[in-house]
Amino acid sequence: MKLYFHPLSGHSHRAHLGLSLLDIPHDVVEVDLAAAEHKSPEFLKLNPFGQIPVLIDGETVIADSNAILVYAARKSGKTDWLPQTPAGEAAVQRWLSVAAGEIAYGPCAARLVTVFGRAFNADEVIARAHRILGLIDEALANHDFITGKTPTIADVALYSYISGAPEGNVDLSGYPQVLAWLARVEALPGFVEFRKTAAGLRATK
Repeated sequence: MKLYFHPLSGHSHRAHLGLSLLDIPHDVVEVDLAAAEHKSPEFLKLNPFGQIPVLIDGETVIADSNAILVYAARKSGKTDWLPQTPAGEAAVQRWLSVAAGEIAYGPCAARLVTVFGRAFNADEVIARAHRILGLIDEALANHDFITGKTPTIADVALYSYISGAPEGNVDLSGYPQVLAWLARVEALPGFVEFRKTAAGLRATK
């Protein structure tokens, strides 16, 4: 498999982390976002949306980080990471939707302001980030991972932008369950770190 990614993209890290935790061999190809390589005719043949990451598996092309997680879990046959019971799969899908929604418009957007210079309203997206972090902190009060006792691709989908939230001036210190969960994810075999930048709260450390 070949993964087109960028090391500072949380969506890219999400896919890279999922493949690594699932122990799926893959090569990474860095896409030069500054040079708009993701908008080149060659790349647009892979993903007409002009977005990373993109996974190539033989003749199969998978775009979208959450779709890559689903594909990788199914491909590997590891049903602990993506349960096949109706209730188990629905629980995972719920948090994949949160990753694509509230996380994208909260901690992800806040980080885009400081790391990539995007013109979002910083106060608004930081407030959104704190709202979803509070809900996730509550959800983690009774179990180790977001859907239960063991990790799933839902944890992978949430991890990158939550771990990187301080780069967007989102303080995680008020969320003890989230901090403990981050540490548990980081202790998993196959974990790969999301590259940090000196932005936001991390600029002062």
